Amino acid sequence: MPNDLNPRSSISVFFPCFNEAANVERVITDALAHLPAITDDFEILVIDDGSTDGTSQVVEAMVLSNERVRLLPHTENLGYGMALRTGFQAAQKDLVFYADGDGQFSLSDLSSLVEALPGHGFVLGYRRNRADPFYRRLNGWLWTGLVRVVLGVKVRDVDCGFKLFRREAIDVEQLISGRGAAISAELISRAHRSGYRFAQVGVTHYPRKSGEQSGNSPKVILRSFVDIIRLWRGFQ
Repeated sequence: MPNDLNPRSSISVFFPCFNEAANVERVITDALAHLPAITDDFEILVIDDGSTDGTSQVVEAMVLSNERVRLLPHTENLGYGMALRTGFQAAQKDLVFYADGDGQFSLSDLSSLVEALPGHGFVLGYRRNRADPFYRRLNGWLWTGLVRVVLGVKVRDVDCGFKLFRREAIDVEQLISGRGAAISAELISRAHRSGYRFAQVGVTHYPRKSGEQSGNSPKVILRSFVDIIRLWRGFQ
């Protein structure tokens, strides 16, 4: 376990987005409001995963007015896993944090994760009251249960998109997960198997105000199951 970092160590914050033009400005504004209370040295990255609704144009306008904001666009939709890889590869600071770009989280909760970091390699948020339709909550509960059994990592909410890592706890080159949801399980499992302890902190989950939820298509779910099986085999 590495030595604990200064409480105001630098931090990279990134948001994976797909068709979030109606939400992304609010998400970035929220981050800019809360990050100065955590550290003076931060950057905000937006990974636009091939959006077709003008998400990149909204971010580009904010980049012009704030040098801390960067846009990293994919020319086509590559999936959540690839968006996370792009974010981790581009992050330049001591700590790396990511949150979903749909506006269902607030970085007002990030300070709680930072406070829990000493003695740990990473901190996982879990949604205290998940503000999603029943079918998404059921799918999330079943998926988390599967990950706990197959990969042996006792997490409360594996796919909660609110996670903080020490930079050295992530080895992007090792990742095998593709477009599906298995990327979160893989990040946690690999870091844990490398000897990094983790803490879990409850965070607030807000109802989606605009846009459509993605990630529950049969094709994406199938890919996620395939990736989990590949991970399990690789860990044997």
